[in-house]
Amino acid sequence: MHYILNIETATTVCSVSISQDGHILGYKEIDNGFTHSENLHLFINDLLIDFNISIKQLSAIAISKGPGSYTGLRIGVSAAKGLAYALNIPLISVDTLKIMAYQVSQLNTGYDFFCPMIDARRMEVYTCVYDAQLNSQILTQALIIDSLSIKTFDSFSSICFFGDGMLKCKEVISLLQNAVCIDNIKPSSQYMCALSYEKFLKQAFEDIAYFEPFYLKDFLITSKKTSTN
Repeated sequence: MHYILNIETATTVCSVSISQDGHILGYKEIDNGFTHSENLHLFINDLLIDFNISIKQLSAIAISKGPGSYTGLRIGVSAAKGLAYALNIPLISVDTLKIMAYQVSQLNTGYDFFCPMIDARRMEVYTCVYDAQLNSQILTQALIIDSLSIKTFDSFSSICFFGDGMLKCKEVISLLQNAVCIDNIKPSSQYMCALSYEKFLKQAFEDIAYFEPFYLKDFLITSKKTSTN
C-alpha cells in the first residue's frame, strides 16, 4: 500500500490530493488567484487528518513541475522538496500539460489528439500535443498563437484544445478544421494520481537537491520607467 501526496500549484489553482496505489482518496483545491502560500500546507494537513494518514506513512511526494507561473511553481516545488527531504522519501515530478491532457483523455471526447494551453501572457501560450495514449507528438514550447503559427496543428486529423491559454485563442483556433475547444479545464492534483503512481512504480524519481521547476521561460522583472522631466 503506497500513499502519494500530489501537489499542483503551476497556475492560479492551488490543489492537493492523496492517492493510494494510484487511486485518489481525496483532494482539496481553490482557484482564487495566487493564494498558494496561504492554502497549500493547510490543505496537506486537512487531507492527512481527513483520511487518518500519518505524514510518515507517505511513500512519495509528487509535484506538478510546470510550465506555468514562476511564483506558483516556486511555492509548490519548495514545499514538495522540503517534505520529501524531511521524510526521506522520493520526489516525483509530473508535467503540468500532461496532467491536463490526462484529464481530458478521461472525458472520452472521441478526439485523437490533445492540445493543452496555459496562458503565458499576451497571445503567447505554453503548449504541446499528446495523442490518445499520452505520447508526446509536439514537445512543450512557448508559442505565440496567430493565423500563421496555428498551422502547426493542421496535420492532426482531430484535435481538441483546452486550458486558460485556449480561451484567448478561440478565434484563431476556429480557422482549423477538425478542431474543438473544451472549456473549464485547469490543472488539478486529482488528475495526477495515476501519472505519479506510474512514475513511482518505475522509480522515476528526481534528485531532491538539484530539481528545479520547468519554467520554460526566464522570469523577468521589469521596473516602471520614471519621468526625467
